[in-house]
Amino acid sequence: MFSERTHRIASVAVPVVLGLVYGYWAAANQRSGGEITGWNLLFGFVTAFAFMVLYVGIRALAPHMRRELHAILWASFTGGAFGFLYSLTDKSIVRSVLMGLVVGAVWFAVLFYRYYTHEDAEGHRIR
Repeated sequence: MFSERTHRIASVAVPVVLGLVYGYWAAANQRSGGEITGWNLLFGFVTAFAFMVLYVGIRALAPHMRRELHAILWASFTGGAFGFLYSLTDKSIVRSVLMGLVVGAVWFAVLFYRYYTHEDAEGHRIR
């Protein structure tokens, strides 16, 4: 639908934008609405960088996996990312883990259904 140039730009821009939004969100959760400090900025940028690296790695690996593993990989990433953000809101670790597991399980169900209905058993898209 879009040109090759647009896809190249998006392959860099999407992880950067998502990482920066995630890092800002994590830093805001950590400071609980308080003032922004240097350590808070550092935390946000380190979190953003870690998110970007994981996102790019998963995006590179996932298409080469069978649909079950593909869905598990993205669901684990999503559940872990959500659980980490939730843990920064001063909730208990048990609740954070449970919330991450619930989000990951729901995301797995959604992705598995999508991949099961849009791919063959080898992972090739059905058109």
